[in-house]
Amino acid sequence: MSMSMSGYDLTRASPEVLAARDRLADQVIRALQRAGLPAFRDGAPATADRAGAVIHIEPDAETASTPVSVSWRCDPAMAEAAVDSLTAGDPTAPVVRYPGTIGLHMQGALIRILLSSGVVAAPDNDTMNPDHVLVFGVMSDLPPALRPAPAPEFP
Repeated sequence: MSMSMSGYDLTRASPEVLAARDRLADQVIRALQRAGLPAFRDGAPATADRAGAVIHIEPDAETASTPVSVSWRCDPAMAEAAVDSLTAGDPTAPVVRYPGTIGLHMQGALIRILLSSGVVAAPDNDTMNPDHVLVFGVMSDLPPALRPAPAPEFP
């Protein structure tokens, strides 16, 4: 299926590709939940106001980065306070930076948790989503010579 968006044709990924992405997203959710973090799919029922790790699945056949990504959502009240501050004309208030700052702090933890669970993950270098975590797959699917080194253990 193609859809036109600003003159570009976006083709939805095949059912087989989407099923593989769904399985990868499930592995990411399980890994984060085993670590004690709330984790859920973007757009899942009753998750609009939930805080935690939000798993995004790319539906397009052509992906600019990865088929699955993770971002951290702080308490919705904090995001609302940031928007209120911006609307009130105070863009320098600390509350405005809070959601992004927390997202960046959580990014490293999310990556370490995923790597220790066998999921290949890395930070996003996109300036629009600098706190996102890119998920490439699972280490068991890679030949041993291509698997990343295990995440360092912390005391």
